[in-house]
Amino acid sequence: MKAKLLAAGRYLLAAGKRLALACLLGVVCGVLGTGFHHLIDLATHYRQGHPWLLLLLPAGGLAILGLYKLCRVSYDAGTNLVLTSVDYRQADPAPIPLALAPLIVAGTTLSHLLGASVGREGAALQLGGSIGHNAAKALRLEAQDVRLCAMCGMAGCFAAMFGTPLAAAVFVVEVVRVGIMRYGALLPCLAASYAAHLTAHALGAEPMAFALTGQIAPTAGGLLRVAGLAALCAVVSILFCVALEGGSHLAKHYLKNPYLRIALGGAVMAALVIGLGLYDYAGAGTPMIHQAAAGQADPWAFAVKIALTALCVAAGYRGGEIVPTLFIGATFGCAAAPLLGLDPSFGAGIGMIALFCAVVNCPIASLCLAAELFAAPDLAPFAVAVAVAYVLSGPFGLYTSQSFHFSKVADVEV
Repeated sequence: MKAKLLAAGRYLLAAGKRLALACLLGVVCGVLGTGFHHLIDLATHYRQGHPWLLLLLPAGGLAILGLYKLCRVSYDAGTNLVLTSVDYRQADPAPIPLALAPLIVAGTTLSHLLGASVGREGAALQLGGSIGHNAAKALRLEAQDVRLCAMCGMAGCFAAMFGTPLAAAVFVVEVVRVGIMRYGALLPCLAASYAAHLTAHALGAEPMAFALTGQIAPTAGGLLRVAGLAALCAVVSILFCVALEGGSHLAKHYLKNPYLRIALGGAVMAALVIGLGLYDYAGAGTPMIHQAAAGQADPWAFAVKIALTALCVAAGYRGGEIVPTLFIGATFGCAAAPLLGLDPSFGAGIGMIALFCAVVNCPIASLCLAAELFAAPDLAPFAVAVAVAYVLSGPFGLYTSQSFHFSKVADVEV
């Protein structure tokens, strides 16, 4: 009995230290994530008032590449590196360069300022992962704690930038291996996420939120219509993932010089936006997500955003793909919902959550995201959408370092 009590005491002491460190990381990531959040907003608002900045997109791309080369950080060091670093199957976490934090902030800000069709979640994960990883290394912590600190940093910056602390924490413990959740990291990640969220709120960061209309009762007919829309979203998610991966492969194959690749990609993006008047599609496109949530969207807006995002990601612009994913899901769901007898605003919400789940393969985090983005009184329709989109999206996803442990259709290892 005495030995058990001593072991329990050591366990509680270790857990307390981890929680304290997680909270501290959450506050730090809350401050930095809020600053980054405001910086992206300022860059976006300035570009919207000065659309000629799109002409500088090729030069901005060259500047981003030059910064990475100047700091001697591989341009391939991104979200996939961070996810690999927190994979517990590795004895030693893959090193995350400390310089990655300022580089991703600078690169993403330039991308948004000049109108590249990218998001910011990749930047949040890289910023937080770099901070947590290097802080743990500086403290000479063990490998398992280095991974945990990186995960706490990722959750903290994600929560600070999006205002969705529950989804941020669950996403981080769910995303690395499909079918397995890192339950041991859940409490520290929640602590870091909520510490960052509260810090961001105190510093004036506005959470991402949308008001939906026309929500349905969970009847058999209503849920079948939701399932039908989710199935269509799964198809769109596959198209999006194929466009991103295929576009990047083709660009690297035919344009081996990264400077030529990013300059040419930026020039094509600028020409398309200016020539066709697609200014609302530049940047992350958050205003059009709000418009779709209000029940208004162009029927082909989702396809245009897929093409522009694939172009910018293939060219090499920094940022992420989650906000473009929400754009694609919202506009597609809004346009397709009336065909299935659903309210377009509600369809936009279903589309956002279904597409998010389909491309990140995180069903629990997706359901948490629905609860936080929409303050939904009834999560049953979103649960159906998540389940259907998760299964039908198959082995596709945004992150090449993400591995599948269990099959999506059977409780068997793959």
